[in-house]
Amino acid sequence: MQPFWPTFAGLQSSGAPFCVVTLVDSVGSAPADRGAKMLVTRAGLLTGTVGGGKVEARALLEAQTMLDTSITEPKFEQWNLQTDLGMTCGGVVRLFFEPFNIARWPIAVFGAGHVAQALIPVLLPLDCGLTCLDTRPEWLERLPDEPKLRRVQSDDLAAEVDHLPTNTFIVLMTMGHSTDLPILRKVLARPFPYVGVIGSKAKAGALRHTLLKEGFAPEECARFFCPIGLPLGTNHTHEIAISIAAQMIQHRDRV
Repeated sequence: MQPFWPTFAGLQSSGAPFCVVTLVDSVGSAPADRGAKMLVTRAGLLTGTVGGGKVEARALLEAQTMLDTSITEPKFEQWNLQTDLGMTCGGVVRLFFEPFNIARWPIAVFGAGHVAQALIPVLLPLDCGLTCLDTRPEWLERLPDEPKLRRVQSDDLAAEVDHLPTNTFIVLMTMGHSTDLPILRKVLARPFPYVGVIGSKAKAGALRHTLLKEGFAPEECARFFCPIGLPLGTNHTHEIAISIAAQMIQHRDRV
């Protein structure tokens, strides 16, 4: 197991999101001593322990949920070993969950194609948290290997919308109209501050026509940018990426 504090310092400097879980109090059959700590990343337990077993499994799940939903505020959790965790032994544990390096400006890019491959490197130096989602693992693997970039391979991209925090900026650039539309339906059902869809004015009209026929209100259909990006530059992939990043920064500073 890696030493706790050097690992903590390395993660702090890398910018990768992580959560420290501390056992602050216990009554009865405690799984570990007070002050026991574990360090959790989105990938799972990195080092340390709060006692193993059901307590640690529940704490690990709680910490990963905080990271996946970009919760920035620390919190306490108190669990009864029998009623909350289904353990035979009696007792109560109280744990402190403290997230670090959680971006206050989360961005989710649906699609890892050519424009996303240009856009992600433009966004990486900014003070944001990045998630790129695609059905194709081979395209996700082409993205930069950076701690602050979360790559999600999923066969149901629309379902992934449910896991995003409400302050996420959404960018849709999947393989086309038919794959963007199911995601867009889910996105418009929530008050995300920015929604952009790559495509032409003709695509925008087709999307809005379909959504209106399905019962979406006109104001809901007006919530997304399509074409996405500021009206500058050419149709070169990298210039499109810069125009998208510029529009998101402009919108971020207005909200």
